[in-house]
Amino acid sequence: MRTALPVLAMTLLAGCSGETTSRLATPVEITGDEITAPLLGLQGDAVRGETVFADREQGHCVLCHAVEGLDAEFQGNVGPALTGVDARLNEGQIRLRVADIQSLWPDTLMPSYYRSGGLNQVAPAYAGEPALTAQQIEDLVAYLGKLDGERT
Repeated sequence: MRTALPVLAMTLLAGCSGETTSRLATPVEITGDEITAPLLGLQGDAVRGETVFADREQGHCVLCHAVEGLDAEFQGNVGPALTGVDARLNEGQIRLRVADIQSLWPDTLMPSYYRSGGLNQVAPAYAGEPALTAQQIEDLVAYLGKLDGERT
């Protein structure tokens, strides 16, 4: 019994360390409710991020979210409006929510776009791959980080 306690303690500590290698496409450090460092050290581009946000073949975030001033045929209302999200969340918090929202809210409808492990009903061609690349995530972070109600 005494040997089980250190093993249990190490298991619990490992779960709090921030490493999420089994869930995400690349290892990241999660601190609190954010991924503080850009994925793979990449720099995001807000213009490309707007395309990722609106494009059906990329993130298609407009399916559930609305942004004031965005030229999109349809904007959803299932998720919160994202105009001014930069006043509510910092870049690290936005990054975690896009990369792996389900780590914060397991029952959310929003996909974890950078998650590659522990998924169900994934077509064989996409198994082990995230829905968005690290660059697309960083582009979204750059775009969402500038949504103060004015176009980027």
